[in-house]
Amino acid sequence: MTGPRRLLLIALVVPLAALAGYFSYRAAAVMPAVTSAPGAATTASGSRAPDADAARSEPPVRAIPATLPGFTLTDRDGVPRTLAHWAGRPRLVNFWATWCAPCRREIPLLKTLRREHAADGLEVIGIAVDFRDDVLAYAQEIGIDYPLLIGEQDGIDAVNAFGLEPVLPFSVFADREGRIVAVRIGELHADEAEFILDRVREVDAARLALPAAKQQIADKLRDLAAIRAQKSG
Repeated sequence: MTGPRRLLLIALVVPLAALAGYFSYRAAAVMPAVTSAPGAATTASGSRAPDADAARSEPPVRAIPATLPGFTLTDRDGVPRTLAHWAGRPRLVNFWATWCAPCRREIPLLKTLRREHAADGLEVIGIAVDFRDDVLAYAQEIGIDYPLLIGEQDGIDAVNAFGLEPVLPFSVFADREGRIVAVRIGELHADEAEFILDRVREVDAARLALPAAKQQIADKLRDLAAIRAQKSG
């Protein structure tokens, strides 16, 4: 393995190992514009936990921006693009990699969502945090038909621009104005995506306020996660 490839894998695998436990309970959570609140950690009984213990139990959460950040990555043709290239449309931004099994499982759903929500103007943008040659070969092999942006270290920087660590996959849903409505960490499921996109449509039509949409999404995804946990148990 060459030096640059080894460094990228270390940059991805180390956060995955360090944060596996932290993200396991958040994997089914939607996080619209979450910010950390220093000193606000509580115990199960509701009492305030000691700051030192809270710091050891989970890493700090940076602020997820209110709108899609303005990083630049190259597309399949090597053309630099930002997410603003698709301004004026609702967007589903999916971070993935070719070596990530749940990322690969999501791709047929993403293709279906783009096709079935074309009337709403939805654009799905895949952001591959991976080696360019691997991404291009895999995209051609399985027929990814939505736009792709590709980056190695700059892909990790794009993840950080969302206030997150490089733990894949995750999906960001934004309205026509580029406001982030929901962030779904972990493998996206069809029922979750449809509910979120329905709320995005209502926000775009000015029939639902953004804070109400975020709350409805958080409640629904928590319910869906509970149902899945019961079935798997």
